Amino acid sequence: MTLRRNLKFIVVLVKMKLARTMAFRAGFFGAFIGDGTNFVIQLLTFTVIYSQVDSIGDWSRGQMIIFVGTFSMMNGLELLFTWYGVRRITGYIRDGGLDHYLTKPGNALLRLSLEETNPGSAPLLLLSGGIVAWGVSVEGIQVTPLLILGYSVMVLLMTLLWYDLEIIWRTIPFFTISANSLNRLEDDIFALNFRIPGVLYKGIFKVIFYFILPYGIMSTVPTQVLTNRLTLPGLVHALCIVTIFTAITLWFWRFGLKHYKSASS
Repeated sequence: MTLRRNLKFIVVLVKMKLARTMAFRAGFFGAFIGDGTNFVIQLLTFTVIYSQVDSIGDWSRGQMIIFVGTFSMMNGLELLFTWYGVRRITGYIRDGGLDHYLTKPGNALLRLSLEETNPGSAPLLLLSGGIVAWGVSVEGIQVTPLLILGYSVMVLLMTLLWYDLEIIWRTIPFFTISANSLNRLEDDIFALNFRIPGVLYKGIFKVIFYFILPYGIMSTVPTQVLTNRLTLPGLVHALCIVTIFTAITLWFWRFGLKHYKSASS
C-alpha cells in the first residue's frame, strides 16, 4: 500500500510540474536549449579526445561511444526527474525551508526530489539514445529484445544509485554549517567518472570508485551489459551496491531529519 501511495504521489507531482511548465513555455524550451547545448559540448569534447585513438585500455572505440551515450542518458534522466529538486535540499536545510515539506502530507523526500521535474530535458534522452545506437553500430553488436531490456534495467538501476549518492551528499549538511566544499567535491568526482570508464581504475582508486563512492560503475556496467562483457560477479556486485546504497540513503536521510534544526526551533 505504501508503494502504491508513493507511486500515485509521484504521478501527481509530475503532472503538476508539467502543467506549470507548459503554462510558461519559455521555461520548457529554455531547458531544452540549455540541456541540448550542454549535450553538444560534451559530445564535441569526447569527439576531440577520442578522435586519434581506437581504444582506451581494452575498451574499443565503439564501447567508449556507448559509455558516453549511457552517461548522458543517465544525466538526462536525472535532469528530467530529480536533479533540480535535489539541488535545492541543501539550501532548505540551511534556511529552514525544509519545515514546509515536513509539515505536508506524503513523503517529504519524494516531494523534494520530484517537485522540480524538468520536461525540457526529455529530448536529451533521445539524443543520448542516438549516441548509444551509434556506438552499437560501430561495435557491430547484434541487438536483441533481451539485450535492450537488460541494458534499460541496468541504466535505471545505475540512475537510482546516482540519485542515492546525491541524497547522501545533501544529507551531510544536517550535521555541518557549510556545504560548498562538499558540492564542489561531488561535482569534481562526477566530472572525473564521466570521462573515465571504471575498468581503468586500479588499486585504491578501484576501491574508492567501485565500493565507497561507486561512480565508477554507473556508466561502465550498463555498457558492459550492452556489449556482453559483464561477468556474473560484476552483475552481483552492481546489484548489491545499488541495494546497499539505497538502504543507506533512506536510513541516513531519516537519521539526518532527527538532527534537523528547524526554523521554528
